[in-house]
This record gives sequence, C-alpha cells and structure tokens, in this order.
Amino acid sequence: MFKKILIPTDGSTLATTAAQAGVEFAKQCQAEVVGAFVAPDYHYPIGVEIIPPSYPTEEEYKASIARTGEAYLDGVRKAAAEAGLKYASVVAYSEQTAQKIVEIAQQEQCDLIFIGSHGRSGLGQLLLGSVTSKVLALCDIPVFVYRMKKT
Repeated sequence: MFKKILIPTDGSTLATTAAQAGVEFAKQCQAEVVGAFVAPDYHYPIGVEIIPPSYPTEEEYKASIARTGEAYLDGVRKAAAEAGLKYASVVAYSEQTAQKIVEIAQQEQCDLIFIGSHGRSGLGQLLLGSVTSKVLALCDIPVFVYRMKKT
C-alpha cells in the first residue's frame, strides 16, 4: 500500500492528535514516517533604522525554531519508534506552509500525506484559511485528511 507517509504538525492539539493517528495508520501499512514542521521565514523588523539588540539574528531565530519544531515532532518520533517504524524529520521555513508541505513530500519521496483538519466548511473555511485545503489543491499524491472527532 503506502511505503512512506509525511505527517506534518504545527504543535496544536489537532495536529498532535492527527499525527498520532497518522503513525497508527503507518503502522498498519508498515510504512516509513516523515514528520514535518513548517515555520514562517525570518523577517527583519520593518520601519526601524536600527535593529533592537533584543531582536534575534536569523541564526538565533532558526536555532530556536529548529528546537521548537523538533519538540513538536518528538511525539511523532516516539510513536514511530514504539511502532517499530523508520522515522525522519524535517524542519522547514516558508510563508506558504501548504506549498512547503507538498515540496517536502516530493523531496522525501512520500506516497501519502496524513494531515489533520478541523472539518470547517463554507464561510468558516474561507475566513480562516486552511492549510489542509491548500495541500489538497496543490498536491498530486494522495492526502489522507484526519478529522477531529467532536465530543
């Protein structure tokens, strides 16, 4: 069936729940797991002549985000290890999160993206935007959308 599954996360409750479900799905397929975290690009402050000393450098920003991303991905890594699955992680930077997720899936030669969704539709989806919807629109490989159960 599937051999390599990309599981993106942003550290939110939904993404964490979806990631755990993704690892369970990967276990059923005996597929490799690639965890991904996409953060915004570094930006210099706009409208100031001198960068404040407390403002992080690009290197400091990327180091901090890498630690944060790996912390978010740690649960995916642990779940994959417990399931006996091969695991790799990617921390990337982009203002276009969905596009970057698709690029990572292609670069890592994944044959499925397993991603969470709140299941919003209509106006709620238009107002809030949806990384999941954008991934679906941009992607030419299968995408499994995990919907959070309403309690």
